Amino acid sequence: MDDVMHRAIAEVILVGALTGLIGVRVVARKLAFFTMALTHATFPGVVAAAIIGVNLLLGGVLAGAVVALGVAALARRRGQDAAAATGVLLSGGFALGAALVATQDGFNRDLSSFLVGSILTVTETDLMITAGVLVVVSAVLTVGARPLLYTGFDPAGARAAGVAVGVWDVILLLTIEVVVVTVVPAVGTILALSLIVAPAAAARLWSHRQAVVTGLAVLFAIGAGLAGLYVSSRWNVAAGASIALIATLFLAVSWPLSRMARTVATA
Repeated sequence: MDDVMHRAIAEVILVGALTGLIGVRVVARKLAFFTMALTHATFPGVVAAAIIGVNLLLGGVLAGAVVALGVAALARRRGQDAAAATGVLLSGGFALGAALVATQDGFNRDLSSFLVGSILTVTETDLMITAGVLVVVSAVLTVGARPLLYTGFDPAGARAAGVAVGVWDVILLLTIEVVVVTVVPAVGTILALSLIVAPAAAARLWSHRQAVVTGLAVLFAIGAGLAGLYVSSRWNVAAGASIALIATLFLAVSWPLSRMARTVATA
């Protein structure tokens, strides 16, 4: 096994742990649409970064941060819900990206890999970045476990108890944004959503206990990454697409199997 495959395996394990952890929060808070918006909203940032010649990930981070903060700000306005705010910023951001692309001759190689992922080309720098983000995200979710759960379950009660609901909402949105941008080199902006949402959604079918759901989500995400990488190397299928499809398959299979398990348990 060569160094390329070693790096790819290490990356899918790190990415699986990262997406599994944040995916539990995304599913619990019903933020799948927001996460999808982020995967698309990074597009204009990436295009702008390619045009001016700076790092593509930096452009994605800045664009995603603008969207995350914009959603948080608009959602706090009276009569404005988060879904509407997300939809407006999603369409506006993607339109901006399309307008920027129209000024160029076409996608270059780096930009295309950013959209669909290229896990076999990840570098040691990518591995270090993913590992660092995993440590930071784990720390944020651990420290903020109680306030994040409280604000998601009962925002009014949390506010009355003195919890800074708005601050924790922004922290969660920015954390999701950082995860989305970090996993892009592995699975791309288009396929990132499936690896974040599908394993966590599958895990919730098996248990309602936070610790169990989190463990299963991480396990499913890592399993999807490793299985997808194997399928890619064995049958020459795009790695990002294979990983996304297997993550989706885990969700599809978990639904009937979990129902059968509950039926047997109660019989």
